Amino acid sequence: MPHPTLRSTHPLAAPAPRRRRARFALPISAAVIGTLLAAPAHADEAFVTSQPAETLSVVDLPTGKVVATLKIPGKPAGIAVSPDGARAFVTSPDGKALTILDAASRTVQHRVEVGGGPLGVAVHPSGSPAYVADWYLHRIVAVDAASGSIAGEVQVGESPSGLAVTPDGALLLSADRDSDAVSFIDTASLARTGSVKVGTRPFGVTIDAEGRRAYTANVGSDDVSIIDIAARTVVATVKVGQRPYAVALAKGRAFVTDQYASTVSVFDTATLQPLATIPLGDYPEGIAASRDGAFVYVANWEANTLSVIDVATLKVVADIDVADGPRAFGAFIRRTPD
Repeated sequence: MPHPTLRSTHPLAAPAPRRRRARFALPISAAVIGTLLAAPAHADEAFVTSQPAETLSVVDLPTGKVVATLKIPGKPAGIAVSPDGARAFVTSPDGKALTILDAASRTVQHRVEVGGGPLGVAVHPSGSPAYVADWYLHRIVAVDAASGSIAGEVQVGESPSGLAVTPDGALLLSADRDSDAVSFIDTASLARTGSVKVGTRPFGVTIDAEGRRAYTANVGSDDVSIIDIAARTVVATVKVGQRPYAVALAKGRAFVTDQYASTVSVFDTATLQPLATIPLGDYPEGIAASRDGAFVYVANWEANTLSVIDVATLKVVADIDVADGPRAFGAFIRRTPD
């Protein structure tokens, strides 16, 4: 079993200390806020887990302000907000627990002891169940969102990390880091129905809006594997920066956080050609797009910021200060009701 303090082999813990570098992005300003307010973005809030601070920061994205800070014990890392915005689900690897929150009132509904090392989390499109990746016990645990009860579990490959559910809710995909593979789980039966080999040490996994393709950020091989979900085959591999962590999709582009390079790599999802390398604060990790695809948001672990990338210009337009050590691993954007 990996030692829990070494980030290079154990992604449940903090990264090894590194010299902080100057921020590349602009502090959020009145001009930038005006731009964000004028944009037709509907992704209104970001729920950002900060592992060493043991908090969840709720950021109002149109204004760039932290509007709530919740204490979450057990070194929170993974986050998933339900598609309807009603609930947020937070994993605590050290606490061996899943915290279920009412997203609107910012109150804890349940704290569920799942055991092992909970890391990635995803939610069924219906809002329940939530699926929790157990790094140590190599399984996925399903948790009923309303009651907080464990509804079942399924064994997958070694050290599952990122999770994603297809838009129709039929399949759950698990990035099994130490198996160099992605598992396919039938959500109706909670049975593993197959797997596909990808790059080395896949961590984050993201599914496109059509449910056709999945993208894995492969930490060990510095690339992204693109999976045809129906065929269950890898159809392409794209080189990116050093230690890719997760992928966001917006406007026909893939945005990949490169932890060690302190950048986001961008490529065209149709041609697979590189489009840009965007400098950010140190150690970018969690990444997600707004509902309309106008902005991409990145949590920078060592810079303690949430960066805002304009998808049209591929420029960082703002940095929002958050609590120490933000990870935001998962679907951390809350789409508030229109």
